[in-house]
Amino acid sequence: MTLLSRLARPVEPGLLSKALEVAGRLANDATDVITATGGRGARPDTKDSPFDWVTDTDRTLERHTRRVLTAEFPGIPVIGEEYGYDARADRAEYHWVVDPVDGTANYVAGIPWCAYSLALVDASGPVVGVVADPYRGQIYAAARGRGARANGSPLELPARTRTAGAIVCTELDRNGAWPGMDAFIENAAAAHAGVRILGSAALSIAQVALGHAAAAVLHRYHEWDVAGAVALAREAGAVVLDRRGGETPLPTDGLLVAAPGVAGEVLSWWPGAGPES
Repeated sequence: MTLLSRLARPVEPGLLSKALEVAGRLANDATDVITATGGRGARPDTKDSPFDWVTDTDRTLERHTRRVLTAEFPGIPVIGEEYGYDARADRAEYHWVVDPVDGTANYVAGIPWCAYSLALVDASGPVVGVVADPYRGQIYAAARGRGARANGSPLELPARTRTAGAIVCTELDRNGAWPGMDAFIENAAAAHAGVRILGSAALSIAQVALGHAAAAVLHRYHEWDVAGAVALAREAGAVVLDRRGGETPLPTDGLLVAAPGVAGEVLSWWPGAGPES
């Protein structure tokens, strides 16, 4: 758990426990649906680009999530990828954010790398975050001040002070490589680190929380893409920085999630990032 997590506003324990339980139940529901349908005749519709897909599964899972959350937490708005923004979230103390299938292109193709992501958020950032990794049978869950777990086992980052030999995750922008991505990959290679682009922002960040990757860098994203996984990473001990290197509860423009001992180095690989940009 980072300093920012410890300084975040406390949450009523009953709400924390109930939110964690309900979110975990919804993540299990999503796991069943995704593993039963992925790559098996999914019917995608495109949004803005040929790889920006939405499927019946996205819609079904988001509707189910909204129904359950509305019944269990009346008055807390829900924001989702498929059914949009709730204006009440600007005034509400808490709001939920859900991405029913993060990595839809992988899901449609039958590539076993996609996630369900759900988070309860307040002004201090994610309060509760749950990410389902269906094809590995894993539910990753975190609650503010209570740590992070994978299928009930506690997560804690290994100590890292070097990036040589480490994996760093990133994701493509909507239309391909993001500005400076080529230089970022070259800088990582010069430091003997490997960059991986796997197709799910939530799972990229989760790899940091799990200790599999040293860092994850995202140039652009939506809150629902990252909020659940940011909760995991913060509670596991990662730092969450904006593109200027400031520790921010939930950055909205450029995001670095990293083991504390390598965050500065990875930030230096990112063209245009850092305090002088």
